[in-house]
Amino acid sequence: MSDIIESNPEILGGKLVIKGTRIPVSLIFELIGLKYSLNEILEEYPTLNKSILLKLLEIARDTKQNLIDVDLNKMLSEELLKI
Repeated sequence: MSDIIESNPEILGGKLVIKGTRIPVSLIFELIGLKYSLNEILEEYPTLNKSILLKLLEIARDTKQNLIDVDLNKMLSEELLKI
């Protein structure tokens, strides 16, 4: 699937989660859709790191299905400038 996303029927009924966690990928995208910054997400979920969140944004951008009302290219550019 990806090096940061996994699905296991034993974890949250097989929902896509961030590998090694029980954090659903859908939750992260929901927070982004609610205009949370990556730093705010990291404050809420300190087991994550910025590179994981950036990778999720890249995956979302590349899937051609923007399920959230966010300009992912703009968000990625802004976050990469902060590094």
